[in-house]
Amino acid sequence: MKAMVLKRICDLKQTADPLELVELPEPVPKENEVKVRVKACGVCHTELDEIEGRTPPPRFPVVLGHQVVGEVVGWGKCVTRFRGGERVGVGWIHSACGKCAFCLREEENLCGSFRATGRDVNGGYAEYMTVPEDYAHPIPEIFTDAEAAPLLCAGAIGYRSLRLSGLKDGQSLGLTGFGASAHLVLMMVRHRYPLTRVYVFARSPSEREFALELGAVWAGDTGERPPEKLHTVIDTTPVWKPIVDALACLEPGGRLVINAIRKEDIDRDYLLKLDYPGHLWMEKEIKSVANVARRDIVEFLTLAGEIPIRPEVQEYPLEDANLALLELKQRRIRGAKVLKIG
Repeated sequence: MKAMVLKRICDLKQTADPLELVELPEPVPKENEVKVRVKACGVCHTELDEIEGRTPPPRFPVVLGHQVVGEVVGWGKCVTRFRGGERVGVGWIHSACGKCAFCLREEENLCGSFRATGRDVNGGYAEYMTVPEDYAHPIPEIFTDAEAAPLLCAGAIGYRSLRLSGLKDGQSLGLTGFGASAHLVLMMVRHRYPLTRVYVFARSPSEREFALELGAVWAGDTGERPPEKLHTVIDTTPVWKPIVDALACLEPGGRLVINAIRKEDIDRDYLLKLDYPGHLWMEKEIKSVANVARRDIVEFLTLAGEIPIRPEVQEYPLEDANLALLELKQRRIRGAKVLKIG
């Protein structure tokens, strides 16, 4: 099978082709796994974190990709949920132990044995992959393969971020960064919290324009101040400055939710600008989002089908995965980037 593989940690400022197109044997499912013929796979900023070593794979070579849509074409002897032909999605969570306290309360994302698709095991930048049947999720028929792919991570992690924010209808929400996840959060908010005013912070004028098209009441640069204090802010950026700036925009008791698996070091010194009275006092909160649980994917796919959410997508052939990744690194974004494979 064709696959785009990462063979080593790379600096994307030094190389334009971190992934190599190779031929690999088709994977064979274990007794509790299904084999999926991949049709589409979303491109996520987490792949940049893997390539550049902020969340490195435990071994090389590895097939990246964790927003996977495909068809079940094989299964192990213990599989009971699938019998072939079903369209399924696979997200960042590939498996967890299923026995610890976190797993038993549906917080597999915090499990010590959490394994990530496309990092700890091979993912969807390939023609086939395998996954435990409990972590393969039926895709609503309303979505095309390309539309469904970003729902599995950008959408699901955005859903988790919104849930952790504690937002109530009528409260004000800030979104810092406006890529794949944030544009889906804005769509969710307009459906679930129609009285909420959404303010978007983004460096790119095109991203700010896109946010206003989708219903934001205001869009400004990262360091600008919105016309009112915010109840909560969800940060989806890879850097530190937006966190400090967002804290200054929160009202007393407000909450900042950081939706990022890692932060880059390029502006870490900006944290020295933190001023306790201005940024942290008055019972402000900071909460991180760690991975994603099965519940997030299942609930969000149902919600997305009901609204329905139609992600904005840019499609690329598998062979152009490096191009899609470099454009993501350069913030050349409108919605989500998706590899079309099958």
